[in-house]
Amino acid sequence: MTHLSVNINKIATLRNARGGNVPDLIKVAKDIESFGAMGITVHPRPDERHIRYQDVLDLKPVVKTEFNIEGNPVPKFIDLVLKVKPEQVTLVPDAEDAITSNAGWDTIKHKGFLKEVIAEFNRNGIRTSIFLDPDVRQVEPAFETGTKRIELYTEAYAHQYALGNKDAVKVYADCAREATALGLGVNAGHDLSLDNIRYFKEQVPGLLEVSIGHALITEALYMGLEVTIQKYLKLLK
Repeated sequence: MTHLSVNINKIATLRNARGGNVPDLIKVAKDIESFGAMGITVHPRPDERHIRYQDVLDLKPVVKTEFNIEGNPVPKFIDLVLKVKPEQVTLVPDAEDAITSNAGWDTIKHKGFLKEVIAEFNRNGIRTSIFLDPDVRQVEPAFETGTKRIELYTEAYAHQYALGNKDAVKVYADCAREATALGLGVNAGHDLSLDNIRYFKEQVPGLLEVSIGHALITEALYMGLEVTIQKYLKLLK
């Protein structure tokens, strides 16, 4: 089945809103794993407005499933990843003031830079995934960087699906087929939800992993975290 990695940034946002340690990020991560999720995702940003760098260090000995750290590979982020050595690092070209991820890499323009960064992660046994827009022209240059996976940026799919345009998934399927032919693994994330995840999985071949945070946490406000995770796992089988 497609693996579910739960992004816990929103849990950290809620904690930071009041100070203190409620909700307890470490306990939530443990609970998410016990409810069946196959991974924990965090995305520390330079201003630490949700996940803090110390959170990443604290989570490392706790997370027993796949630990996935997302972020822009600035020197501070690279140092953190090399110190923690997660199972996966997902490279995202975020501006410092970005509210959320809003674009994938131009792997043609930035191929040289990505090659250098990924070579360092590969030397340290850390699997790398590159955040990509659903543009098949970006897939082969991504492969040439030495990455092991790509993560397809799914905001456009989610928006179009909500409007009734299911054909929006076709470009994602094309990218997935190209990636698989090159030997790349395929991940996906951003605005995937209980409403749209099943169709995406059915249409996109070889989907290994989805990373879901905002929608899952929002849905859990109504249904509870365990029930929500179980619903995702059922749809991802």
